[in-house]
Amino acid sequence: MAAAVAAGACIINDVYALRAPGARAFAAGSGAAVCLMHMQGEPRTMQENPRYGDVVAEVSEFLLRERDECVRCGIARDAIAVDPGLGFGKGLQHNLTLLKSLSHFAALGSPLLVGVSRKSFIGRVLGRPVDERLYGGLGLAVLAVIEGAGIIRTHDVAATRDALGMVSAVFQGLDS
Repeated sequence: MAAAVAAGACIINDVYALRAPGARAFAAGSGAAVCLMHMQGEPRTMQENPRYGDVVAEVSEFLLRERDECVRCGIARDAIAVDPGLGFGKGLQHNLTLLKSLSHFAALGSPLLVGVSRKSFIGRVLGRPVDERLYGGLGLAVLAVIEGAGIIRTHDVAATRDALGMVSAVFQGLDS
């Protein structure tokens, strides 16, 4: 985090939601915006049979709790975005349920970041290898924005921008 901020980064996007010792204090002192992501488990084991009673409720509670803790540690509330962590400690149905519930996350009162680009669950649904998941990811990026996401994390910037630009033109029109 320190190296990234020193190099000019203005957003800290942390898969651990700033729960590592000293992370919140550093972020608060840096003045950078932050993105808190939900992840069940640890990166090496997170996909080993993830379980939830109610994935939407549990992810929401986590994001709200961690956001409140960040505010208590001195990070401005309006500098905090949330990410439900698609693909991070979630099974296929968990991911689909979270996507269907994005408007719920958008209503939590923080900017919503969604990352769907090239995710393995797209490959499972469509039967595509990682290098053939562009169209599935574009569809989900458009869905995410329609449902309230304000930030899309993607590998395919130009294609995602074009897809969102066209949808935006339909919904919002164009300045002549």
